[in-house]
Amino acid sequence: MLEFEGDAPVLDLGLSRCLLVHCFRSTFLGWIGLPFRKVAMAPRSDFSHWSVKDSRKGTPVVVTMENPNYSVLQIDGPDDEQESFRSMDKDRGKNAKQFTWVLLLKAHRAVGCVAWVAAALWTLLGVIKRRLVSRQEAEAQSDKPRKARLLLKLLRMFLALSLIAFAFELVAYRNGWHFPKPNLHLPENLHMPKKIEVQGWLHLAYLSWLSFRADYIAYPIQILSYICIILFVIQSADRMILCLGCFWIKLNKIKPRIDEDPFKSGDGSEYQYPMVLVQIPMCNEREVYEQSISAVCQIDWPKDRLLVQVLDDSDDESIQFLIRAEVSKWSQRGVNIVYRHRMVRTGYKAGNLKSAMSCHYVRSYEFVAIFDADFQPDPDFLKLTIPHFKGNPELGLVQARWSFVNRDENLLTRLQYINLCFHFEVEQQVNGVFCNFFGFNGTAGVWRIKALEESGGWIERTTVEDMDIAVRAHLKGWKFMFLNDVKVLCEIPESYEAYRKQQHRWHSGPMQLFRLCLPDIIASKISIWKKANLILLFFLLRKLILPFYSFTLFCVILPFSMFVPEAELPVWVICYVPVLMSILNILPALRSFPFIVPYLLFENTMSVTKFNAMVSGLFQLGSSYEWVVTKKTGRSSESDLLEAAERDSKSFALPTLYRGASESGLGELNRLKEQEQRPAARPAVKKANKIYKKELALALLLLVAAARSLLSAQGIHFYFLLFQGVSFLLVGLDLIGEQIN
Repeated sequence: MLEFEGDAPVLDLGLSRCLLVHCFRSTFLGWIGLPFRKVAMAPRSDFSHWSVKDSRKGTPVVVTMENPNYSVLQIDGPDDEQESFRSMDKDRGKNAKQFTWVLLLKAHRAVGCVAWVAAALWTLLGVIKRRLVSRQEAEAQSDKPRKARLLLKLLRMFLALSLIAFAFELVAYRNGWHFPKPNLHLPENLHMPKKIEVQGWLHLAYLSWLSFRADYIAYPIQILSYICIILFVIQSADRMILCLGCFWIKLNKIKPRIDEDPFKSGDGSEYQYPMVLVQIPMCNEREVYEQSISAVCQIDWPKDRLLVQVLDDSDDESIQFLIRAEVSKWSQRGVNIVYRHRMVRTGYKAGNLKSAMSCHYVRSYEFVAIFDADFQPDPDFLKLTIPHFKGNPELGLVQARWSFVNRDENLLTRLQYINLCFHFEVEQQVNGVFCNFFGFNGTAGVWRIKALEESGGWIERTTVEDMDIAVRAHLKGWKFMFLNDVKVLCEIPESYEAYRKQQHRWHSGPMQLFRLCLPDIIASKISIWKKANLILLFFLLRKLILPFYSFTLFCVILPFSMFVPEAELPVWVICYVPVLMSILNILPALRSFPFIVPYLLFENTMSVTKFNAMVSGLFQLGSSYEWVVTKKTGRSSESDLLEAAERDSKSFALPTLYRGASESGLGELNRLKEQEQRPAARPAVKKANKIYKKELALALLLLVAAARSLLSAQGIHFYFLLFQGVSFLLVGLDLIGEQIN
């Protein structure tokens, strides 16, 4: 209804509401991106694009509104009014239909995303339930008492404190109790409300927490973070220098070479091969003993100049008999091979090797090659390594590189492959070229027996006997050589449990050795540069500092900094530098570049195990001298099996082989069969995937910290904590690597 005041009609309340709704709808649809015909607002009244002609039709009508906040519309006439409103109604119907379809599409996507997240969470909960049930059954059948470790107790305490702090922050966020970040050195800048401003006892408790945090917690955490950042930068610089050294080696094509045939005699009439001893130490290696003995026995070397020692420490009689039968088979084929078994297994691998080197016939041999039970050398291994000793009397060790038959078996083996490729391609090659020292890998290497004897031989004092003998030989002046082109096939652990135990031994042993050999290093007659390289770089930086700062910085300080924003870590520490270091680590294995993000997260996850092992070795705790044989599966590639069978058929002409030809062997075989037919007196312990409590506690701690960073809108911190927490959760539930049913 229109009311007129003079010549201008005035719009009543009903019509004004309609026009207001129409304007709001056009504005909203234009904001979400749907097309809509715009209505010109006063004072602009140019609607010439509605008509082809410039002439106006009808009588213009001006509509004004009593409320001054409303705009004025000018309509050119009744005809144009009907046409324009008809077109707008038509477009409005069309746009409403498009808007409905867009909403339905977005709703469908949202429902699909929610369903996917719900299914993933449901699957994860099911896995957790199965893990807990299987773990309880396995622990019920096990007689070993379970003890809570000190590190686990500390992690549980940190988790409880983080949950309490997060509850405070949630209440503060809901009630709006947010204040400016206090200055670390001037805590008086923190605005503390007066008593009349306090909104209750909970508010007062939160304010007391802010004051306590600024006065007593923030400064120590920031000092510790500064120390870890400095160590992080130093270790990153060391890794950068190693990569530059590797690039220099590749650019200048530096590698050991053999210029002439070393086995020819002076007059060139005949070949002279040195006496070589090959040792295969093993312990309960049911899966891999056959392929390792077979590969070693087919090495291309004169039979009268080669002796193979199979050093068996197995405590299972069935495995002992199988290994003896395999040795007997190759002995019948003309291989000079002996089997040794110790009644008392003392000193682990070092004691086994020491016992073998004490045999009287070893004195006639010049070199000794060592292979673990899962290593399969090529037939030309000795011809590629032994020649480097000729004309180089100071050379005590030639180390070959490892090659892996199961590197693509699962995600765990792929991540290990990245680490081991960097270790051989960069660390050992650069140290071998520029420093003439690197840690012996315990296998796939050839020692000059004289170097072993002058260095004191194998000593049963640590779980890293290979590193121990390498350090002592280096202090005596012996040189080492690394051959990156000579590769020996082997396995890497496929289950997280086996990999975790291996890493514990590899990181606790060096710290235990460092305590024992530090006085010898200081008192040795080698140069100051070599002493500094051993103490500062080899032991402290790469064996102690690396696990310390990686665990402290990314697993303790980073989540705590979310609750103590005064000690917040910069972005380059948690993002840019770690990504750059991961790229450098992955360069020797470019095929694994798609796994760079899982590699970065998994390395931070493994810092818990490495830190725990480092502390136990440094302070001589209970697990520092723990030796667990790494589980192996006996995998071989199809091409390797075919080549081995072909070499076997060409090299030997015996049609049949008779295992255990002696009466004692037959009697033992019958006794083993009788034992297998008897019912087991004790039920076998059920195997199941483990649950790792330290990793689970850290997973919850990081996820709580991620939720706290979400309240503060910290982008990169939130994503890093979230993904790192999920990584700890997967590892804690043993969902990476081989799965046990």
